[in-house]
Amino acid sequence: MKNLFDAIPKDIPEELIETVSGNENVHIERIVSHGHCSEEGFWYDQESDEFILLLEGEAELEFEDDTIHLKKGDYLTIKAHQKHRVKWTTPHQSTIWLAVYF
Repeated sequence: MKNLFDAIPKDIPEELIETVSGNENVHIERIVSHGHCSEEGFWYDQESDEFILLLEGEAELEFEDDTIHLKKGDYLTIKAHQKHRVKWTTPHQSTIWLAVYF
């Protein structure tokens, strides 16, 4: 058994992305951000749908026509090819995401 809140380094120069489970149809990741965001001008344009659950911290996701603020417990589904980027994550604590690609 593992815990999503264990083994989080205090200093992470780059966003930490770890696969926690999956198969050929579903891929589940734990993502840890600490003030990280997408590079200027970069947009995710993924082949699959993505369910995101924010477990800790806060973040802002930017879409082509909207920006949303996420706090602990918030979740949403991003449809395949819906362009988005991470605009901001909490700089003073870890932001922990659970991302399910399906």
